[in-house]
Amino acid sequence: MTQLALPMIAQRLLILGAALLLAACDLANPLSGPRQVSVLNGTVHVGAPNGYCISPSASHQAANTAVVLIGRCTAEGRVQAALVTVTIGRPASAGVMLAGPKALAAFFASPAGRRALSRDGRVNDVGVVQTVATADALFLRVLDRVAGDYWRAITGLNGRLVTVSATGAAGAPLSAVQGRKLLEDTLAALRQANPAARPVPVPAVAP
Repeated sequence: MTQLALPMIAQRLLILGAALLLAACDLANPLSGPRQVSVLNGTVHVGAPNGYCISPSASHQAANTAVVLIGRCTAEGRVQAALVTVTIGRPASAGVMLAGPKALAAFFASPAGRRALSRDGRVNDVGVVQTVATADALFLRVLDRVAGDYWRAITGLNGRLVTVSATGAAGAPLSAVQGRKLLEDTLAALRQANPAARPVPVPAVAP
């Protein structure tokens, strides 16, 4: 994986997800959609965590990528109102994960990475305040002048790079703990929906 490949793949994927997230902020209202959908000709299945439903009408598929939007189900008032965005990249794009958490974190802390994360494309409007690496995902806590304080997770699924972000409803933002937990629950739902998938491991950082 070249140094050029990392920002090119990550930037294209993150910009797609950010643009559709801005266009679908009304999904903070309760939904009555399905709990699981298949995208990209059935190569990837997207599952929603408990209490949340998928909005097929607000989701989007291109030739090789997809964005699936998830909100609170109508009958599940006990969960926090939130908008979850699952962005699925091109085939083989998950190879970027092999760069490892240190390289990925360094990229997203750079001007190019912060611009990719920014909702308005302005590098000074966003910063990464915390990164956490697990066995198969990288979590970024992002502070955005437009979107506020939220978490984003990056992982690989069926050879595709996948990002998941979670933001609260207007006037009811998710806390850092709530946002991280919702991402973890969404990743667990994705793994359950794709039982045969082999996630791309995140290489450990050498001591």
